[in-house]
This record gives sequence, structure tokens and C-alpha cells, in this order.
Amino acid sequence: MRGDGITPEQIPGPPAEGGVEAIAAAGGLHNYQLRLHAEYGPVVRFPLPGADLAVSVADPLLLEATAKINKRPDKLFEFLAPLQESGNLQTLPADEHVPWRKVMLSVLAGRPSHEAHFARFTELATELADRWEGQPPPVELQKDLSALSLRMICEYALGSGLASEESAGRVVSAFETVLTEHLGRLYQPETGDEDERAARVEQALAYLRATVDQVIAAHRESAEADRSDLVAALAASGESPARIRDTVLMTLLAAHHTTGVAISWTLYLLARHPDVAKRAADEVDAVLGDRAVPGYGDLKRLTYLDMVLKEAMRLYPPGPYGARETTEDLVLGDYAVPAGTTIFYPFWAVHMNPDHWPDPEVFDPDRFTPEASAGRHRFAYIPFGLGPRSCEGAGLAMVEAELVLATLLRRFDFRLASEQTIEPIERFVLWAADDIRMNLTPRTPA
Repeated sequence: MRGDGITPEQIPGPPAEGGVEAIAAAGGLHNYQLRLHAEYGPVVRFPLPGADLAVSVADPLLLEATAKINKRPDKLFEFLAPLQESGNLQTLPADEHVPWRKVMLSVLAGRPSHEAHFARFTELATELADRWEGQPPPVELQKDLSALSLRMICEYALGSGLASEESAGRVVSAFETVLTEHLGRLYQPETGDEDERAARVEQALAYLRATVDQVIAAHRESAEADRSDLVAALAASGESPARIRDTVLMTLLAAHHTTGVAISWTLYLLARHPDVAKRAADEVDAVLGDRAVPGYGDLKRLTYLDMVLKEAMRLYPPGPYGARETTEDLVLGDYAVPAGTTIFYPFWAVHMNPDHWPDPEVFDPDRFTPEASAGRHRFAYIPFGLGPRSCEGAGLAMVEAELVLATLLRRFDFRLASEQTIEPIERFVLWAADDIRMNLTPRTPA
């Protein structure tokens, strides 16, 4: 009988000792997971710092059994606690998380919200394209596109609170200070004076919280507040000021690099596949006609560009993994997993599963035609996670990425600069170790 008599210790996997060293030797947890599943199969037990027992699942069929879990492992998300005053939003209990998520989705997943901010997103994308056109090559894709991504989400989350270019710049700068300290320590030894670093981070956090408080006050004083802003929706829902502040900061954290990284990997793959790049650019030209940038309604007509972006996120998922914690005993194929087990979602390994993706290392956007997608398991492709803890901002991220890609492909041909090695590394998102340097050539639309 499936799951009977097989203890978690009998799930195949590497020795319990030396987990951290093995992960480092593999070049990061993302690579380590690929190796584990190639060696041990679709269900692997492995040592994970911060978890007593971790079971990694790379088979979409088996992931189905985990899809309703609404708990994240507390220990794995402790590093975020210093950023929050109202409890760690990443590990809220299910009874708190469900209503909070509902409010988030009412804004982040809604067309009115996307459409209301689309014109400003377009301005920001155009500003970047103008700057690239006027600077000597090469451009550093991930640096510039991540900065654009952060600027977009700051404008989106804070809305009218960013009344000037200067205030927007201060928010971005303060947020980067916080990220450097709290995320950087996960991957590299601490340097410099500890008290000085702590004071700098506290000053940046205080500024960010004060800015959000001002925006909240403005929305509460105005009967005409725009409910398409995230802050406005949270204020209208009755959330506490601390919870609103924390939610805005966590939204910035989740989105600050992801969209920019996804765009960067897409342009990298297009530069390596000129035939696909031409087909995507020709579609942009056909849809836009004599316009330089797309309108919101154009995105649904950019069907091939959508396929290109999805295939890029299959090969290079911006967030390469996720995790849940079982709240009751669970059966995964032949294995019984007890409550309290950390279930590890290796998105990259799932996306490279040859049983669901023939020739998985090949870049082929036609995998995402309606016909090809119809017969594929829904959890074979999970760049934004799955279940009740999946990314609330998935729809917004796709809108931003497709807008930026259409704007850039309309104006430039992209060619990789010579003498560079592109190595994916995990730094909260899937980066290229030394960025992706690209030479740009202005193009004339067909």
C-alpha cells in the first residue's frame, strides 16, 4: 500500500552530515537540488539549514498532495523578522493569512489596478530605453532592470506618496540599504563596523515606515483616494498601520528584483536565439503599428512574447525554490511524511523534469502554445509557486515584464558582449553572477 511502513528516514537522499558544505560545493542550493533529483529521483530527503527534516519534491504529480498547505517554515523565514513589526507576514498562521491574502489579491491581481498604473510604468520603461540609447555599450542588464523593477513597485505600492522624483529616489535608496544588510548577510560574511551598519539600517527603516505612514494618512483624509493603490486598499480594509507598513515593505522585498531578473534572462535567451528574437520583435511591430510603446490592451495580443517570457522563466525561474511545512501527516507516492516536515519546492528542478519537459535544457517558446499547454500538468510550471502561499503579484509581474520587453524589443537588437561567462547563482533570486552585459543596436521597426 502506498506510503505504508516507509519512514521519512527511508526516503532516498544524501548523508545528513555536511549539508552546508555540499550546497556550497554545488554552487548553491539551486544547483544542489538539480543534482539531488538527478541522483535520487523525484522525492529526496536532504539536510537543510534551519529545518529538522526537509523533503524535496520535483514531480508535479506528487506536488498535488501539497497544494493546500498554508504554512511556511518559521525558521527558514526568521531573517525577515527584523523588517516587520506586526508579525512575520511570510509565516502568518492560516487564519490570519487567508483574509490578508484576499485583500492583497484584490489589488495585485486586478485589471483595474494594473491599468491604472500602466501609463506610469510605460514612462519608466521609456526613460530606461532613452538612457540606454544615449550611453556607450555595453549595458548591464540586471543592474539596470532591477533598478527599474524596484522603481515600478515603489510607485505601485506607494502611489501618490511618491510625489516627486527626489522622494522616489530616497525610497529606493533606503530600501536598498535595508536589503544589503538583511539579505546580504545570508550569503556573505559581515564586514565593517556592526554598530554603524545597524544605525544606518534603522535610519533607513524609519524613513520607509514614515513615508508609508504619510501615504496612509493622505488616503484616509481623501474621500477620493484611488483604491487601485496597494496602500489605499489596505487602509480601506481596516488593517492596522503596522500591518500596512509591513505589507508594503514585504511587497517591495518580493518584487524588487524578480521582474527585472526575469526580463534580463529573457533578453539573454533572445540574444542567443536570433530567430526567436526576430519572431518576437516582428510580433511587437505588427501589434504596435506606428506606436513606440504598447497600450495595456495590446498585451493580450502579444501572444508569442508571452510564450517567450514563460519559457525564459521555466529555464531561469526568478525565485528558484520555495518551502512549506506539513500540518498533518502526508503521503507522497510511496512515502509517508509526518506533520512538521519541511516540504521543499525546487522550482528549477521541476521545470527541468524530462518526464514533463522533453529536452528540458532547450529554449523553445512553442512549449507554451495552447495546444502544448493543454496536456501538461498544472504544477509542471510553477515560477510563482503554488497553493495558498503562491505569489500574489504574479499577474502584476507579467504585465510589467511584457510591457518592458515590448518597449525594448521595439527599439533595440540585443547582442551579448564578448568575453563574459554567464553563471546563474542564487541570491534570493536567480542572478547571473557577474551580470549580463549586452550590446544594443537601434532597430528600425518592420
